[in-house]
Amino acid sequence: MFTEPCFSVDHWSLKESPLKLDLLPQSESVFALANGHLGWRGNLDEGEPHGIPGSYLNGLYEAHPLPYPEGGYGYPESGQTAINVTNGKVLRLLVGDEPFDLRYGRLHSHERTLDLRSGLLLRHCEWTSPAGSTVRVHSTRLVSFTQRAIAAVAYEVEAVDAPVRVVVQSELIANEQLPAVSGDPRTAAVLESPLESEENRTMGNRLLLVHSTRMSKLRMATAADHTVDGPAGTRTSSESTADVARLTVTSRLGAGEKLRIEKLVAYGWSGTRSLPAVRDQVEAALAAASSTRWEGLVEEQRDYLQDFWARSDVEVDGDDELQQAVRFALFHVLQAGARAEQRPIPGKGLTGTGYDGHTFWDTETFVLPLLTYTSPGAVVEALRWRQSTLAAARNRARQLGLRGAAFPWRTIDGSECSAYWPAGTAAFHINADIADSVIRYVSATGDEDFARSSGLELLVETARLWMSLGHHDQRGAFHIDGVTGPDEYSAIVNDNTYTNLMAARNLRGAAHAVDRYPDEAADLSVEDEEAAAWRAAAESMHVPYNADLGVHEQHAGSTDRQPWDFAATHPDQYPLMFNFPYFDIYRKQVVKQADLVLAMCTCGECFDAEHKARNFGYYESFTVRDSSLSACCQAVLAAEVGHGHMAYEYAIEAALIDLNDLHMNTRDGLHIASLAGTWMALVGGFGGMRHYEDTLVFAPRLPQELSRLAFHMNIWGRSLRVEITAGYATYLLLTGEPMSMCHHGEVVTLAVGSPTRCPIPDAPAQPSPDRPPNCRPGRGSPRREHRRPV
Repeated sequence: MFTEPCFSVDHWSLKESPLKLDLLPQSESVFALANGHLGWRGNLDEGEPHGIPGSYLNGLYEAHPLPYPEGGYGYPESGQTAINVTNGKVLRLLVGDEPFDLRYGRLHSHERTLDLRSGLLLRHCEWTSPAGSTVRVHSTRLVSFTQRAIAAVAYEVEAVDAPVRVVVQSELIANEQLPAVSGDPRTAAVLESPLESEENRTMGNRLLLVHSTRMSKLRMATAADHTVDGPAGTRTSSESTADVARLTVTSRLGAGEKLRIEKLVAYGWSGTRSLPAVRDQVEAALAAASSTRWEGLVEEQRDYLQDFWARSDVEVDGDDELQQAVRFALFHVLQAGARAEQRPIPGKGLTGTGYDGHTFWDTETFVLPLLTYTSPGAVVEALRWRQSTLAAARNRARQLGLRGAAFPWRTIDGSECSAYWPAGTAAFHINADIADSVIRYVSATGDEDFARSSGLELLVETARLWMSLGHHDQRGAFHIDGVTGPDEYSAIVNDNTYTNLMAARNLRGAAHAVDRYPDEAADLSVEDEEAAAWRAAAESMHVPYNADLGVHEQHAGSTDRQPWDFAATHPDQYPLMFNFPYFDIYRKQVVKQADLVLAMCTCGECFDAEHKARNFGYYESFTVRDSSLSACCQAVLAAEVGHGHMAYEYAIEAALIDLNDLHMNTRDGLHIASLAGTWMALVGGFGGMRHYEDTLVFAPRLPQELSRLAFHMNIWGRSLRVEITAGYATYLLLTGEPMSMCHHGEVVTLAVGSPTRCPIPDAPAQPSPDRPPNCRPGRGSPRREHRRPV
């Protein structure tokens, strides 16, 4: 946990000085570099000391049996865990005959900087060995956005005040020893050495290792090439064994002389290709990177990020820490999905193995909305990955006695991996979350090719599930019973409002797509009667409501349950799931994370302003935010209904969840959905942005703590800039044909280059709602470790 600020506040970088060895696991997550295909944790170059070594390939996992005290029909039998693959970032240094180890000798200075504009992790330190030799070490690291298989390090050693002999060992290491993290000894045993050697070799300054996983039988290869620049007499040699390939560089440095090593590393994997094919894949990637060279990779990285920030930046005046945090968030969300290319976007991205590296509904509900308006290419790849897993989802539906597809609650390859069925199998809303992402992406981009192929198939198969899962009652209302909504403190309930409203959107969207693409729909065996049944179910979808309280129920009967006894709950008893039995939690009115409030975010057109305010106030008093997915949603609704300061507090919590380690588990990887939720809180909350199919709406209002907010978004082939101050909002169309949008209910027409300035009406006066004690949000209130049920 970060008990004091660890990073200096700067709008475009994250700087750590001095080094805090006891917080290495957290800083390794924060300084992780990735591109969606490949991820390197921010470990020190020398490999040790470390918190959790980590090199990851998206989609590469090891299988293991799932533990059940008692078995049951339909329980998944096999789990999947992302593994630490071959580590290519290690460059061990010996100074004289002493290993460069920051736990020994004297560390005079140490600084690491993550530059958000260049995508580089820079490190500078000065150290004196126990024998009295002083060196300066400078390193720069990148994971390329433009060459997705490539990561690289430039490592430089300088003798400071006297000659010294140095040895650098640049390594590829498989099956590194890891700290124990699994609670299941069977899983730990499987993951202890998951990689089996298939080939190892060296050729001059080139290294190669090829391995396959023992259980899942996936093949990966790693290759490295080096450029060495040192004084006369500098020598190199190489060797390899099953799990280690090493280039050794020996040099004698005079005072002020430097040894520089540029290391390029290529990664690839496949579940189907042969050993020669995977080996040749990484060698080809390495050849391309070698022709680009280090300087070219750095230039490409800067150009890529310059384009990203031009279309995606969010500017905040009034809170420098929030400004830094939102750019940190945008950068890491980009890293999680930019080059995933038909692979999932895991809950931790590629920054750690928290949640076993699994993908959840978080991707579609929190991450893809941001990427839709900033990097839509990443969205289409994520959705095509979902389509590629349809066979597994159809099989799962059949196993459960349902039609269509039942997408998994948690997965890596598309198979269900949740051993806890009330929060896994029963959380069918993930089907509607995927459908919602399809509808949003198509509406925002007009991508007809995707819509008629991948999009149509996803909408049809998700819609079919609801028709077999739900039913019409005698009065004609459509109900969906026995499901779990977003709130994991309420399981196996009837008519969860979020699920029902999202399912209705799914059904309408599928029917519309079938009308639009009849030939392709016929290929999926969709008949007119089926599409008509979808429309009828959507129109008659039941939404539970308590007329006495004047609020919508989170699920049928939820407002009749006994309220949780917050007065008897001690501050150290949060999260509740670690201190109270689920049997007790499930029976009470207590909300882990935004559920009905999330429904008002995603389906806001289904609620009027009066009910939004009343619903928000009611559920605020029961929501404890034991999930990292809650604060950003609460920020959006708090801003909409007029609680500006409260919205600001929640936005801060979402933004600083990892920079301040608020959930005390940043060591396991970053909370990618909460980071994406920072954008949601600012753009959807203070910007009041809503996108309803062919309508774009803004209802901006700033909290008193902020003086200006500006952001970019891309929609309908146009680029738009929005700038908000205390009294006005200015809309500027940067590219594209003229367009119309709404500002606080008024239609505004925009043309390129002509800014339109609109006054912002005062927010309606609202009494502040009650909140659970000991659950106040903010930038410095750490909450105990949060884990999903396993």
